[in-house]
Amino acid sequence: MLLPALGTSIANVALPTLAGTFGATFEQVRWVVLAYLLSATALIVGAGRLGDRLGRRRLLLAGIGVFTAASALAGAAPGLGLLVAARALQGLGAAAMMALTLAFVAGVVPKAQAGRAMGLLGSVSAAGTALGPAAGGLLIAHAGWPAVFLVGVPLGGLAFGLVWRHLPADPPPAGSPGTPWPMLRDPTLLGRLLPNLLVASVVMATLVVGPFHLAEAFGLDAARVGLAMSVGPVVAALAGAPSGRLVDRFGAPRMARAGLATLLAGCLGLGLAPETFGLAGYLVPLAVVTAGYALFQAGNQTAVMADAPGAQRGTVSGLLNLSRQLGFIAGTAALGAVFAATGLRTTFAVAAVLAATALAITARTGSGTATAPAARPPRG
Repeated sequence: MLLPALGTSIANVALPTLAGTFGATFEQVRWVVLAYLLSATALIVGAGRLGDRLGRRRLLLAGIGVFTAASALAGAAPGLGLLVAARALQGLGAAAMMALTLAFVAGVVPKAQAGRAMGLLGSVSAAGTALGPAAGGLLIAHAGWPAVFLVGVPLGGLAFGLVWRHLPADPPPAGSPGTPWPMLRDPTLLGRLLPNLLVASVVMATLVVGPFHLAEAFGLDAARVGLAMSVGPVVAALAGAPSGRLVDRFGAPRMARAGLATLLAGCLGLGLAPETFGLAGYLVPLAVVTAGYALFQAGNQTAVMADAPGAQRGTVSGLLNLSRQLGFIAGTAALGAVFAATGLRTTFAVAAVLAATALAITARTGSGTATAPAARPPRG
C-alpha cells in the first residue's frame, strides 16, 4: 500500500528537473504524473476482478513485479516518451497493488481487528504521500532524477518477498465473479461509494488549493509552503491506527459518520478561520479535515469490505478504490476551478456542501452487516 502512494507523490517533485533535462514544457512533463494516475484509475476495477477470478495472491505478486520492472524502465528511460510509457505501466502494477491489498485485509485479518488493519493501511498510504516530496528532493540532489524511479526497485523487491513468504496461497477458483457493474444496484454499496468519491474530492481540493493560498495570502516561499502542506499527510499518518481502533470498538458505520462530521467542521473552519486567525487559522482546520478523513476511511472501508461476498472482494475493493480516484480527479478539476474563479471561502463552502451530502447519504445508507461493534480483542 505504501508503494502506489509513494509512486504518485515522489514524481511530482521531479517535474522541473525533467523539464530541464528533456527540454520539455510543463504541459509535456506533467504526463509523467498523469499517465500513472490515469492508468491506475482506469485499470483498478479490472485488476480486482481479475484477482477474484485468477487468484489474489498470484495477481498481487504479478502487480508488484510489473511495478518493480516499470520502476527500473522509468529510471533508465532515455527520453520523455519512454518515461511516460514506463509510468503508465507502473500505474498498471499500482492498480493491482491497491485493489488486492485491501481485498486481502478483508480475507485474512480477523473481523475483530479489521478496523485496526484498515486504519493502518490508511496510515501507510498517507506516509507514502508525505515521504514522497522530501525523499524525491534528496534523491534528485544526490543521485539525479533517475533515482526517483529506481528507488522503487529495491522496495518492490522487498514487497514481493514479503507477499511471497507471508500471504496464504490462493484457494481453488470459485468461477467467474461476473461483471462488476450490477453491484452498483446495491443501495448499501452505492451509499458507501458515493460518499467516498465526495470526500476524496474535498481532500484533493486541500492539496490543490493549499499551495496557491499559502503563497498568495501569507507570502510563504516554496520551502515553507511545503512544510505547511505536510501537516495534512502527517496528521493522516498519525490518525490512521487510532481511527482503526475506534472502528473496532464502536462500529464501522458510526465512526464513518463521525469522520464525516469532523471533516465537515474542518471545511467550515477552512472557509472562515484563515481571515481571522491567519496561518494557524488555515493549518488547524486542515488538520481537522485530515483527521476526519482518516476516521471516515477506516470506518467506510471496513464497512464496505465486511459486506463484500468472499468471491468478489477484489472487485468490490477495485470499485472502492475507483470511487476514491475519481474523487481525486473531480476535486482537482472542479474545486480547483471554483478556487480560481472565486477564492478560498467559496471553495470550502462548496466542499462543506459535499461533506454534508456525504454525511446525509451515509446516514440513510443503513449499517449493513457491520452495525455492531466487534468484540474487543484480548490484550497481549
